[in-house]
Amino acid sequence: MKLFDLDKIKDQRIIIVGDVMLDAYIFGHVHRLSPEAPVPIVEQRSQEYRLGGAANVALNIKAMGATPLLFGVTGSDDDALILKKELEKNQISALLLVEELDRLTTVKTRIIGNNHQLLRVDKEVTHAITEHTESLLLEKLKSEIKTADALIFEDYEKGLLNKNLIQHIISLCNEFNVPVIVDPKKSNFLAYSNATLFKPNLKELKEGLKLDKLDSLEEIERAAKTLIQTLNLKYLMVTLSDRGVIICDAQSTHHVPAHLRKIADVSGAGDTVVSIAALAIAQHLEPRAIAELSNLAGGLVCEEVGVVPLNKNRFMDEANKLI
Repeated sequence: MKLFDLDKIKDQRIIIVGDVMLDAYIFGHVHRLSPEAPVPIVEQRSQEYRLGGAANVALNIKAMGATPLLFGVTGSDDDALILKKELEKNQISALLLVEELDRLTTVKTRIIGNNHQLLRVDKEVTHAITEHTESLLLEKLKSEIKTADALIFEDYEKGLLNKNLIQHIISLCNEFNVPVIVDPKKSNFLAYSNATLFKPNLKELKEGLKLDKLDSLEEIERAAKTLIQTLNLKYLMVTLSDRGVIICDAQSTHHVPAHLRKIADVSGAGDTVVSIAALAIAQHLEPRAIAELSNLAGGLVCEEVGVVPLNKNRFMDEANKLI
C-alpha cells in the first residue's frame, strides 16, 4: 500500500473553510463532592487554550508538514484575539479570517477533573453570516484557490456555511481541479453535490438520510452507494467508531477495522480523520489507503485528553507497519 510522500506533503497547500473555535480547558483534581449540590468540586491546577473546529483541522494539516489556509468567521472580541494568538503560536495565518461585529467567537470550555471531562460550557451564536461577510470570504478564497491542492469543508453548524456558499465554492474548486473533502453536519447534508470525498460518521449518515435503522455493514454500504449517486461523489467514507471505517466509490467498498486503543477522549478525532483524508487525496492515494491512514490517525488522537493535533512521527511509524 502506497503511503504519504513526505517530501510532497511539505509543498501541499490545503484550504479549510469552516467554523473556527477556541477550546478552553480547566484542569484540576477532584477529592470531594460539593455540599451545595451533588456535583464534584474541581480544585483548579491549570488552564489553557487550544485550537478547535476548523482551526484544529488547520493545526493537524500543519502538524503533518503541509500549509493550511484557514477561512472562517470570528467575532470582534477578546476571544478572537486569543484565537488568533493561538494560530500565530502554531505558525498558522489568521489573515484569511473575517470578523463580524455582532458575533461571538465560538468557545468551548471543558472542565477536566482527574483526567476525565466533567462538564463543557459553550459560548456561541449560530445565526447565518451576513452577505457582506460571505462576499469578503469569497473574495479572499478566489485569490488562493488556484494554487490549492485540496479544500476541506468543516461544518459545525455555527452559521458560516449555507447551501449557496457551498455550491459556489465547489464550482470554483471544480473549475481549478481542486479536490473537495467534506466533514458534514445535518443542516447542509445534501448540499455538497460534486464533492470528491464525503465523510460523515454513522450518526450523521443516519440523520442526513433520515434513516431509523442503519446497523450492519451491508446496510451502511447500500446507504453509502445511494448517497454517492445522489450527490455525484467520487468517494464516501463513514467513520464507525469502534468498528473502524468504511470507504466506497461507485464500484468498490473497503472496510478497515478499528485498531485496539486505550481511548481517553474522542474530542477532535473527526477533525484529524478529515485532515489526513485530504492530504491523502491530494497525493492521489487509493481508497483503501485513504481509509487506512485516516482510521489510524483518528485512533491515535483518541488516546490523548482533549483536542490535540496528530503526532506526525508516531503516526508515520505506525503507518509504516500497515504496509
